[in-house]
Amino acid sequence: MNTTTSAAQTPLDRFYAVIPAGGTGTRLWPLSRAAAPKFLHDLTGSGSTLLRATYDRLEPLAGDRVLVVTGQAHREAVCRQLPEVTDGNLVLESEPKDSAAAIGLAAAILYQRDPQYIMGSFAADQVISPMGAFQEAVREAVATAATGKIVTIGISPTHASTGFGYIREGEYLAVPGAPSAKAVVEFVEKPSHEVAESYLKSGDYLWNAGMFVAPVALMLKHLEANQPELYAGLNEIAQAWDTPDRDEVTARIWPTLPKIAIDYAVAEPAAEAGDVAVVPGTFLWDDVGDFAAIGRLNSAREVDAVTVMGEGARVFTEDASGVVVSDTKRVIALIGIKDVVIVDTPDALLVTTTEHAQQVKSAVDHLKASGDTDVL
Repeated sequence: MNTTTSAAQTPLDRFYAVIPAGGTGTRLWPLSRAAAPKFLHDLTGSGSTLLRATYDRLEPLAGDRVLVVTGQAHREAVCRQLPEVTDGNLVLESEPKDSAAAIGLAAAILYQRDPQYIMGSFAADQVISPMGAFQEAVREAVATAATGKIVTIGISPTHASTGFGYIREGEYLAVPGAPSAKAVVEFVEKPSHEVAESYLKSGDYLWNAGMFVAPVALMLKHLEANQPELYAGLNEIAQAWDTPDRDEVTARIWPTLPKIAIDYAVAEPAAEAGDVAVVPGTFLWDDVGDFAAIGRLNSAREVDAVTVMGEGARVFTEDASGVVVSDTKRVIALIGIKDVVIVDTPDALLVTTTEHAQQVKSAVDHLKASGDTDVL
């Protein structure tokens, strides 16, 4: 165990960034698939994949203290995009176990290396700008975490979304170096539209973007109290992580772990105990949840009012609007059609509208149920 932490260090010197890179982004099918999920794609036309952009936002704060949790199947692609990440900082899941196992294992590994570490977990598939505002929020979150809090970075809601969980803010905490930090009264599940409208009007609620910054010891304390079986398994893997026994222990324990989200396993019970704070994020944030988001975010070329993505895409438009993503050399002509979404790949074609983009997941569910997994 590394116990070199000195009293002279600032909280940021003890900061370790964690990037959970999981999920398949089913609402972005057929572009995003199990073998090539959305975080491996450039979905904004910036020239950088979502994963690479996430790393680049965090590197100025954490340096080389970055740990990535992803699926075994994505090892090669992740290593290609993030050559800086060492083998010891690449946590590979043999099967998905939800966010509590992924983030909890990261916390347990870091605790074994230095119990004084403060971890920050930031999903690999989010679009954030400007970078400076994000980094300032993280600095405030780290300063607040150092006082003994699990800190979430909340997003100021721009509309009454029913697709996100919400965080109810409490009083200011008066943390040195974190003037905007507040107590968290409660986490609220995804609401109905009417309830979301009331949250928006009250001004007391933020979107829960799943960004957590916390002392690893405090994260594990709440995990042990609320999910003792999960905690015990993760702790056993972590103790073997930096030893020759890593692969054997991980292969034996990981498949037995329970599946549960970090919100239920840690954040919500910790909030009830008064151990959670929030730092409001003043930056623009999008989880790129569907193709309508791609049209909204993309700086790729536009043909009239159609956002076009794909190297060598051949698109003709006349009196049309929407999004076209092409992975083929097929000519796509849009005439007199509004808010259309077309995703053309060699083995699957999606045609929908931006209004119905969230329903793409139902097509994926149907294909899975009917055994057509070769296109998933």
